[in-house]
Amino acid sequence: MFVDLYAYLTNLPRWHIFAIFLVGYLFYYLMEVVKRPILAVSDGPFKRYLRKHIPILGMKFWPTFWCVESRAQTVFASIIRSNIMPNIEYRREVLAMKDGGQVALDWLESNCDPESPLIIILPGLTGESQAEYIKCLVTAANRIGIRTVVFNNRGLGGLELKTPRLYCASNTDDLAEVIHHVKKTNQHVKIGATGISMGGLILGNYLANYSEESKSILTAAQIISVPWDVNKGSDSIEQPYLNSMLGRHLAGSLCRTVRKYDILRDKKFDWDMDRVLQSKTIKEFDSLFTSKHFGYKNVDAYYAQATLHNKLHKIKVPLLCLSAADDPFQPLDAIPVKAAAKSSHVAIVITARGGHIGFLEGWWPANKDQYMGRLFSQFFEKTLFDEKSEFYRTSQVMMEHNLQTSTSVPNTPVYGSSSSPIRKKSIPF
Repeated sequence: MFVDLYAYLTNLPRWHIFAIFLVGYLFYYLMEVVKRPILAVSDGPFKRYLRKHIPILGMKFWPTFWCVESRAQTVFASIIRSNIMPNIEYRREVLAMKDGGQVALDWLESNCDPESPLIIILPGLTGESQAEYIKCLVTAANRIGIRTVVFNNRGLGGLELKTPRLYCASNTDDLAEVIHHVKKTNQHVKIGATGISMGGLILGNYLANYSEESKSILTAAQIISVPWDVNKGSDSIEQPYLNSMLGRHLAGSLCRTVRKYDILRDKKFDWDMDRVLQSKTIKEFDSLFTSKHFGYKNVDAYYAQATLHNKLHKIKVPLLCLSAADDPFQPLDAIPVKAAAKSSHVAIVITARGGHIGFLEGWWPANKDQYMGRLFSQFFEKTLFDEKSEFYRTSQVMMEHNLQTSTSVPNTPVYGSSSSPIRKKSIPF
């Protein structure tokens, strides 16, 4: 018998090898890749509302069969969306800021009622309104009749940089001005907000730092693929070799952004632009330019201010977050699962796979309606239209629960010691 088995293995037909490999990979895919996402939030009204009204949360996430690796999800998502998402014809509004600068607000209102709800969208590190992931969300919102406005940071979106100031993850002044402007021109509609990657940091910091103001303006918010702990995210993206290649690409994008503006080259500034333009990593760029540009002592002080994982207890706007456990920009152990499990207003959806702003699904992910867009549209459809005021009542109960507990300490449980927070070791990824 052993002789026959040895003879078979040494003369194995190629199609047998292929079949064995395919069966093995299929087993791995079904057992290790396809999983139902974790929902980290306290056992309370927000969790019950999400479970009842957002059906995608109860379904398994089926990543694209041939593209399950995190860096592959990240890269191919960008490539595929770029090829299937045509440029969008926005209505551009140039908003003058109080300090003399300007930002571009790109509106998509076609096929929507003039009084329909709207969502303010913040792109990532060097993204703008024609970025493929932004078009994915804008299109998803438009299909359900929600208007959108994309907030292009200073120096992006094709606008001239009028003052020697750009943007950073910790500074929310520009966003606060934009939100006030949008509210002033849309006083009688419900407003939501979404931030992607670094845009999620800016939005999250606004929600935490302007907690009372934000809850009076915004009905609901969402952040996607946010680097919760900026220090750990920076360390992760510098890991060799594939992660560091993504990091170098983004550092190059940052350098190309600042290279365009002679207004940033004045000798009176603390930075040496020639050295800045040689940056090979995001942290090096932030050390040589961003931290100095915004008056921080060093890059560590900047990252400490920008980080979001320890601020969940300050947020009072219902916030749904989407993160992937394999995001190369943010390791799983940096996602604030325990803090979310004690939070009345912050819920984190964690998929086993998805990369950074990836979340590709299906055999061939050429469908515009991808996982990220479906979660986005389901959440905002139920929170912003809210025809029976069920979400409004839920929000009121959420606030009542929040007021019953002290929020001065990040680790203070929302529902007392009887709550059952999710432990990291219980996450099946």
